[in-house]
Amino acid sequence: MGVGCFLDGVGDWFQVSQRVTDADREAATSASAQDEAVLASVKEAVAFCLRPRNVRRTARIALIVGILLTLINQGAVIASGHETAATWVRCGLNFVVPFLVSNAGLLSGHR
Repeated sequence: MGVGCFLDGVGDWFQVSQRVTDADREAATSASAQDEAVLASVKEAVAFCLRPRNVRRTARIALIVGILLTLINQGAVIASGHETAATWVRCGLNFVVPFLVSNAGLLSGHR
């Protein structure tokens, strides 16, 4: 077990380390490419949803469904005058959720 044997071990370690580094670099590059593809897909989806025709359609749906949900779920509380900040947050969500769901439906039909 001389110095030569030790140096052979170091050389082997260096080769394995270099292969791992190359594999990590390739994985990071492919992950970065995947991230960019997802980001591009999200940007495309948002751009599609923000087209004026689509915004009119989804906003109209959200308005109608939001009013109905608010009347059903919070109408008695509002009419009695016992509403709180939480009541108004719920009312807001009654409009946001149908807007998001109608956009999801719009996107599923687009693909």
